[in-house]
Amino acid sequence: MARPAAVSPDQIRTTVLAMLAEAEMDPEHAPPTPERFRKVVSVRKLRARLGAGDPAMLSRALNTIEVEVVRAGLAQVAIPGLPDTIAEQMRALWQAAVTVQLDEVVQMKAAATQASEAADVAQRDADLRVELLRVELADLRDQLSARDTALATVRAEFRAASEKMTDAERTALDVRAALTSANAQLGTAKDEHAAAIAAIHARYEGLSRQLLQETEHQRHALQVERERLSGQITQAQERVAALEGLRDRLLTELASERDAHQRAAGEAAALTAVIAEQRALLQTVHAAQTVQAGTRRPARAAPAPGRHRKTPAASTPAATPSPNPGGAPARRKAR
Repeated sequence: MARPAAVSPDQIRTTVLAMLAEAEMDPEHAPPTPERFRKVVSVRKLRARLGAGDPAMLSRALNTIEVEVVRAGLAQVAIPGLPDTIAEQMRALWQAAVTVQLDEVVQMKAAATQASEAADVAQRDADLRVELLRVELADLRDQLSARDTALATVRAEFRAASEKMTDAERTALDVRAALTSANAQLGTAKDEHAAAIAAIHARYEGLSRQLLQETEHQRHALQVERERLSGQITQAQERVAALEGLRDRLLTELASERDAHQRAAGEAAALTAVIAEQRALLQTVHAAQTVQAGTRRPARAAPAPGRHRKTPAASTPAATPSPNPGGAPARRKAR
């Protein structure tokens, strides 16, 4: 079974004409064009104005109305093939009727909107009044029930009180006698209470003075302790400053000692290199002297008696310089 349309073609036509009238599209003075028609009336605007409807069905209806209004002319829809004079008169009559109908539709819609708003306001006011009356009625019923219950309770209490009144009158005399004796006992108790209060007040005064003295003594002791701690803190700060100075001095001395140690290590390395060179030179010289002595010994003649000739080999050790004349001070400095 097909779903029925939410709006009818008549409603669509009426709504479109109302939208054209609101947009002031007068066919007599400014004939509507497709651009103006689509600018004023669209599927989205028409569906929002109606509140329901199938977009495809609304589009088809808009195309039909556009053909009638824009392409064929609003006055030529119902009177084709007539003479020009009668057609002009009928067109003018039709335009006047359409204008009046559109004005009436707009006015009726505005009046209906105002009446609907007024009816909604009146209905809300009436609902509020009814709700207030219901609340007041419920409160009145609760109050009436409470009054009935209280009245029944009061009547029962009145009957019981009437019965008790007789007994109370009989016991009133006994109570008066007991009241007289109680007044006497109350006077005695008041005197005893006044004496006890005086004793407690005196004890409180003594305790208060003792508490003040102890508080003052503790305050004085706290002040002395605070001063002592302040002195200790000052001394500790001075000692910390002195220790920090000593630490800086020791760090400086350690850095200088480290530099001296590095310099001594460099000098020792240089001295070791010099000693190694001297030893190599001494070994070279000694080897050369040995070779010379071996080559000259066969060719040398016997020396004359009483004469001793100095050989280069004999004089070489005496002429050999010390390995490192400045090595002893450097070694002592390294040590």
